Order: sequence, then C-alpha cells, then structure tokens
Amino acid sequence: MTLPTDMTLIEITTPGGPEVLKPRQVPVPSPADGEILIRVHAAGVNRPDALQRAGKYPMKPGMSPYPGLEVAGEVVALGKGVSEYALGDKVCALTNGGGYAQYCAVPASQALPVPEGLEWVQAAAIPETFFTVWANLFGIGGAHKGQRVLIHGGTSGIGTTALMLCREFGIQAFATAGSEDKCAVIRSLGAEAINYREQDFADVIGDQGVDVLLDIMGGSYLNNNLKALAMDGRLVMLGYLGGATANDVDLRTILAKRAIVTGSLLRARTRDEKAAIAAQLREHVWPVLSAGRCLPMIDQVFDYTEAEQAHARMEGGEHIGKIVLRVL
Repeated sequence: MTLPTDMTLIEITTPGGPEVLKPRQVPVPSPADGEILIRVHAAGVNRPDALQRAGKYPMKPGMSPYPGLEVAGEVVALGKGVSEYALGDKVCALTNGGGYAQYCAVPASQALPVPEGLEWVQAAAIPETFFTVWANLFGIGGAHKGQRVLIHGGTSGIGTTALMLCREFGIQAFATAGSEDKCAVIRSLGAEAINYREQDFADVIGDQGVDVLLDIMGGSYLNNNLKALAMDGRLVMLGYLGGATANDVDLRTILAKRAIVTGSLLRARTRDEKAAIAAQLREHVWPVLSAGRCLPMIDQVFDYTEAEQAHARMEGGEHIGKIVLRVL
C-alpha cells in the first residue's frame, strides 16, 4: 500500500486540562519487528489518557508520549516477523500509546480481529476496557459462575463491560452509581444498583459479602470495601479517584476475612502478558461479541480533532459507557 509520509495526531502540549490537547503533524510511523501499522478509523478515550494529559501517569521507556490506548482500523503495513495478519485486515488493538492519530503502530500480539458485525466505533471501544476487566475481574480477581461481585463506577466503560460479562458468565453483580438514571442503566444490565449518595454500599451488600470487588476509588473507600468483602474475598484496585493513600485502615478486617488486597495497571504489563490476555479474550469473549452480546455501550462520539471536548465530557462524570473519537 502507498502510505502518506505525514499524518495528524493529537499531542499533549503541556501537562494540564483538556485544552492542552492539540493536533500536530508528524511522520507516519513505521512498524517495528512484530508490529502492525493500523490506519485508524476510531480510537477509544479512557481515564488513563486524562491522567497522562495531566502529567500524573508517567510513560514507561519506549512507549509513545501521545495519548490513545485503543484503536480500530485496517492493517496497512507489517513489521518483520508478523504472520498472523495481512494487509487490509480489520482489527482492534490495545496500543502502547499514540491512538489519537490517523495511523498507529502496535504489537501484532495486542491486536484482535474486529468481531463480526461491529462497526469501527464499537470496535474501538473494546480493547482497553475488555483487557482491563478480563485481567482484573476474571484474572486477578478469579470471578466465576455462582459468585457475587461489586463494581464501583457501574456506568463507566469499565463498569458496563464488567456488568455485561458478569451477566454472561452467571455471576451475581452489584454496582454503585450516583444518580437514579445511572442506577437504571445498571439494573438494565442485570445487576443490583446501589446509589452511593443515598445508601451505604457495604450495608446493602450485607453479611454475605462479595467474593470480588473491583474498585476505582482507592483510599476513601478502602475500609468500607473491606467491610463489603466475603470471607476469602478479593479487593482489586484499578484506580484512586478517591485518593491514593488511606489512613486508619482497619487491618483486623483483612485478617479476620483472609482478604486479599491487590490491584494492577494495564499499561505496566509486559508485551507477553498483554498477548496472553488477548489470547484469553479471543477464546472466551470474542465468540460472545460476534454473537452480538456484551457489546460496548457508546456514550458519545467526537471527531479526533475534538479530543479536548471528549476529555471534558469524560471528566464531567455524566457519561454512560465509552467515549470514542472518530478518526477516518
């Protein structure tokens, strides 16, 4: 394929608010060994993008300084050693940054075929969220049929994905949200909704507790999260919107319940670890998506040159599901 020499991407001009996201002309990247070059049609917007923009998510050496953790598009070039994809293949992929762009090079092992019947915007909303939920709720958390789980932020991209997969795999789910409209969405996904502005989530969960708790709040929720766990329960932390430190933690609860407190960052995982997650998704989740179930909920679509507005929408906290940038 004949490719242009230059492309437009969105860069973080300086750490700050959404207004620091600006278009920039740069050379089209060349795929390194084991990589594919994707002509991007859509890119997902995620909370780590906003943290990176604000200067609170330092990049590992060798990773792109540009935002964008997931894309969907067509394969237009192959790096040395790539045999699993061909030019023209439609893929969605977890990137190592740089997804808010017309072209993005990603490891082939972090790409997956676009599930049958999905259009670009839906496909771009899959990778980061599904990788995260699968690795943490089902991997680290070990959630399985017959268990009870609690998801904080039930109407976020992570939350809606987790709730749909719980329903698919026979797991009883609870989820928190801050408005009746959001609670209605949670109930529509088969989970019990808890309005955290009106209810104490640990009291609603009760003495039976939950086997796995997926948390985005961090410090401010830690004691109540421990209270909500069942015996041998696992608290898996994904974020710290409620604070990165916790004071006056009641360690007796951890001891009494044999609780496991853990967490992870997807971006920090190695290429091999991300490849393993991709393989598990292809085996267990891709047939579900291709059958038209558990499809990502799309909140709003912006042109990629409107990344500033997309980030403002996400940080406003009113979105339900995923925010996506349309690129080409």
